[in-house]
Amino acid sequence: MSYFKTGPKSLSTSWIICLAVISFVAISWTYKPDGSHKVAASPSAKKQEKGLKDYYRKYFSIGVAVNIAALSGDEADLISLEFNSVTAENDMKMGPIHPQENTYNWRNADSIVNFAIKHNIKVRGHNLLWHAQAPAWMFKDSTGKQVSKEVLLQRLKDHITTVVNHFKGRIYAWDVVNEAIDDKPDSYLRNSLWYKICGEDFIPKAFEYAHAADPSVALYYNDYNSEEEPKREKIYRLLKGLVDAKIPITGVGLQGHWKLDNPTPGLIRKAIERYASLGLKIQITELDITVRKPFKRDTSMVNGARPTMPVDSGYTPNLASQQEQRYKEIFEIFREYRKVITNVTFWNVSDRHSWLDARNGGLAGGAAASDGTRPTIRKAYPLLFDEHLQRKKAYYAVVDF
Repeated sequence: MSYFKTGPKSLSTSWIICLAVISFVAISWTYKPDGSHKVAASPSAKKQEKGLKDYYRKYFSIGVAVNIAALSGDEADLISLEFNSVTAENDMKMGPIHPQENTYNWRNADSIVNFAIKHNIKVRGHNLLWHAQAPAWMFKDSTGKQVSKEVLLQRLKDHITTVVNHFKGRIYAWDVVNEAIDDKPDSYLRNSLWYKICGEDFIPKAFEYAHAADPSVALYYNDYNSEEEPKREKIYRLLKGLVDAKIPITGVGLQGHWKLDNPTPGLIRKAIERYASLGLKIQITELDITVRKPFKRDTSMVNGARPTMPVDSGYTPNLASQQEQRYKEIFEIFREYRKVITNVTFWNVSDRHSWLDARNGGLAGGAAASDGTRPTIRKAYPLLFDEHLQRKKAYYAVVDF
């Protein structure tokens, strides 16, 4: 019978074996690629885990829209792991940040920017001018009458100059003008108060004011349904006019509030190529893909009432598979145009909360943003992370290339 020897050589060998066992255990207790293993990874393994931003490091930055609630807890951990760009969902829009003429509300926006800086994440500013969420005081004088074009442009200049200067050096890009094109095929610009009072001049002026405040920041025009004709051609007309007039504009934001079957890959490619032909950069600024489909109303009566769209369609295996393929399809396109696409931003963190849930599940796409009503909550399940912040099949379709 032999016994364990305690000499220097045998002790050294024992330590090597122990370290190997410890390393094997640490590696084994991590997430499986299919997301089925829910045992928590060791701190060292978690630190080394790749996120979306890492998979796309050589392509473009990957962003997410956030609110204050997302800056702490498990959502904050997910954001710092997965993303390297953030956009304030609402807290930099004109109404929330500038509610009264002589009052600016910086608290929430500053918190988002400070969180981003702490986690080495860059910030997209959203937005400087929009027909929605614009404070009523902006368009009225002290007697309640509509202001003149000169007064409104001066107020716009003051707002943009103050906001851009406040964040100067901390924001890399701004959505300067948001959704100025009308949805109606026979109309050009949206008939907003900006247009009624200023005509078309408010758009180039906004870009000029932003550029004067921070010449180094990238400036974007942002809109939804920017792939669909004829809206695509109206956006192209607007952008070409700005480029030809040498207005300081960097690129165009395609919001990307898309569905499982629309827009088609051909329309997406056509839009990217059309806008890029002007020498402009492209960013996908508000990406989500709802699983909701148009509800076919049954005219028959059930218990004295007609059926309505269910509140929760359920994230069925079939819908998950369709969404997986859809995300795979569009990210293949994004990678194909890596030379002109500089960022892809998801609108909200996970299926736990999506702005689409309060807007009929997202069937209206980007147009729903101007809808002030709040109908019944209908889950849209549009993102890469589920309600428990776990990676969905669609996530792996995006990173598997």
